[in-house]
Amino acid sequence: MEKRRVVVTGMGAVTPLGNGIEAFWKGIRSGACGIRPITRYDTSNQKVKLAAQAEVDPKAHLSGSEVRNMDRFALYALVAGREALKDSGLPAKDVDPDRCGTMVSSGIGGLPAIVREQERGLERGFDRVSPFFIPMSIANMAAGRLAIESGFTGYCSCVVTACASGANALGDAMRMIRHGYADVMLCGGAESTVIPLAVGGFTAMRALHEGSDPNRASIPFDAARSGFVLGEGAGILILEEYGHARRRGARIYAELSGYGATCDAYHITAPEPAGRGAARAMQLALSDAGLSPLDLGYINAHGTSTELNDKTETAAVKAVFGEGYRRIPVSSTKSMTGHMLGAAGGIEAIVCVLALREGFVPATINYCEPDPECDLDVVPNVGRRAELIHVMSNSLGFGGHNASLIFSNTGE
Repeated sequence: MEKRRVVVTGMGAVTPLGNGIEAFWKGIRSGACGIRPITRYDTSNQKVKLAAQAEVDPKAHLSGSEVRNMDRFALYALVAGREALKDSGLPAKDVDPDRCGTMVSSGIGGLPAIVREQERGLERGFDRVSPFFIPMSIANMAAGRLAIESGFTGYCSCVVTACASGANALGDAMRMIRHGYADVMLCGGAESTVIPLAVGGFTAMRALHEGSDPNRASIPFDAARSGFVLGEGAGILILEEYGHARRRGARIYAELSGYGATCDAYHITAPEPAGRGAARAMQLALSDAGLSPLDLGYINAHGTSTELNDKTETAAVKAVFGEGYRRIPVSSTKSMTGHMLGAAGGIEAIVCVLALREGFVPATINYCEPDPECDLDVVPNVGRRAELIHVMSNSLGFGGHNASLIFSNTGE
């Protein structure tokens, strides 16, 4: 069966570098750092003091009742989704809503609502928690909210695969279109977990950086790396069947040409040391796109700034690219945004699309100390111009989840 082509026709972003595609990309291009001291709560009794917070005023986007019944991750998704819909020109009168779907992920969902209502229940009695507690906290509500917002009545779902969630949502949405189940998919990821419990949980497992200098906090592939920085926000894209997009005169940013997904089946949090699962996801994505490793011009790495992830992902890149691994730029924009968990795949897909459009490879900022075990071309500190035709985005999650996406320049 002939594969239907899938293209990107709209994008929206809520990020630690600013909200909206223009502000976000300006931050990426300039190498801005979105990491700063946590202001959302008092950190004096916790080891971790830094995060990459996103800021959205709920009252600027929601009615009074909606402000009270929507968790932040869903708010971020709604704001980014509205931008993506507007950017795409959807919904349109000649588009069948039954052929339009929604797939928006979150790695954790409404954890702030869970904590808040637990405290309220202990104080007032559990029968007096908010009647909106359940719909605020469940991870699929960002997808549900955006389906209501867009009027898309086709397939609606939420992939939950930890830090690979956003990438899996995009890849699975692509397959929905490619195989004829939909013509349009509103998809991506959203997350908001900068709260004491989440930060404490990641701290207890020794996953987070505990220093105080934002410029030496999220430092992927650097020998001095000591954990990731928690980020938050949302990255939402409109995927569309190529012919459908052309018929309605939509602007086409890029093609989502390849997708690979695997599982390490190794450990609940640690990656398989040789990076075999990650390598196989990359190889599957290349095969799906009909490409060889030599065709790629850039990889946006998962690159979390943890000891295990960065050297494992390096091993995976070497397994795929062999002796030529140093020729391909492999940067981590988590050096700027922190680790946005379930939103990371959506945001980093947007980075890849804009890198293609503008012929620009983003930097890994604040890189100082090379690590012999991570001897990739990490594009240290300053981005660079490059003619790009095909680029890859990697997302790897707890539970051994691996997802790779390939975006290609359509020349349009």
